[in-house]
Amino acid sequence: MGDKLETVTPTEAQLKARRNRNIAIAIALVVFVILVYVSSIVRLGPTLLNRPM
Repeated sequence: MGDKLETVTPTEAQLKARRNRNIAIAIALVVFVILVYVSSIVRLGPTLLNRPM
């Protein structure tokens, strides 16, 4: 029970690669959300604004 956990400390290059990967994933997610939003608006068309109240 006295065993210690081994931890790995990432190098500066690994941290930079992880940061760049996270930024790329975030950009891809934002582009996807915008694409879904725009395609929904295009699909609904002008009837979206002409709904009776």
